[in-house]
Amino acid sequence: MRRVTVRKSSVHGRGVFALQAIAAGQRILEYRGEVTSWRRACDRHRRSGVPGHTFIFGLADGRVIDGSVGGNSARWLNHSCQPNCEAIEDERGRVFVETLEDVMPGDELCIAYGLTIDKAMTRELIADYACRCGAKRCTGSMLASTGGSRRRQ
Repeated sequence: MRRVTVRKSSVHGRGVFALQAIAAGQRILEYRGEVTSWRRACDRHRRSGVPGHTFIFGLADGRVIDGSVGGNSARWLNHSCQPNCEAIEDERGRVFVETLEDVMPGDELCIAYGLTIDKAMTRELIADYACRCGAKRCTGSMLASTGGSRRRQ
């Protein structure tokens, strides 16, 4: 029985939603796609002509999972400043999404992106990474506040 589905999201574009109740601490999805270098994934993204929308998930060893190639529904997870899920990288470089709290049918599943960027901060860049999660304690940004552990850009 499927536990999640992808559909239109009020946060941004598409999102991942629970089809049934899921208890806290449950592994829901693996973030899948081609494991490659940052350079190759970024070059591919630039050639795609779709600015500001990527499926790149950074790994601890410097490589990335590019969900635009062979990716699954996990690539549609949206960001929230108060996420109900987290992405956990295992010792083999696989990334799994697990619930942080009980999730009810119809809830959108979200993670905190904690994006890091290697460019000088400009108003335009800050605007590109504005958060629209609507959480009570929204920080206003998908960027990591102090060099977060996730590097999904």
